Amino acid sequence: MNRESFATVSRNFIMDPMAGFSDQMREEPLSEICPRLPLTENYWPLKPWTPNCDIYETRKAIVLKFELPEVKHEDVEVTVKDQVLMLRGERRFEAETKRENYHRIERHYGAFMRSFIVPMSVDATRVSAEFKEGVLTVTLPKREEAIARPIDVKNRIEGTAQNIPD
Repeated sequence: MNRESFATVSRNFIMDPMAGFSDQMREEPLSEICPRLPLTENYWPLKPWTPNCDIYETRKAIVLKFELPEVKHEDVEVTVKDQVLMLRGERRFEAETKRENYHRIERHYGAFMRSFIVPMSVDATRVSAEFKEGVLTVTLPKREEAIARPIDVKNRIEGTAQNIPD
């Protein structure tokens, strides 16, 4: 191979490194590598999953919101112990539809667990949780002494003595 043709091949590869892959491989990278397994009674892929969580802070609390679509209220457990917030639960597969009728399953089913270290500024005895429309909201109220309070700044008048503690 001469030097010119090598440079051309390299230049083309750098410009389009995915040229050798099919459109299907771009969409489903493992579809040609992994064998397609039948959805029989003996093979059913339950994928481990963790629910998405948003965490934000207000002046008086830290709030966690978990996405739990199709999870029943009675299948969710929230505990706080030793400064650790633990969320456990399970999303069950619908028994109404037969497995062999599915073409693709992308949602995750089975047990899940999330844990978070609770800051010392939180009053663990007042933690509350509310489940509404597939969203679990856990509120961690701050201790009174941890809530930021405005400090009154006094204007110093020239020529007057200032009271400064020793």
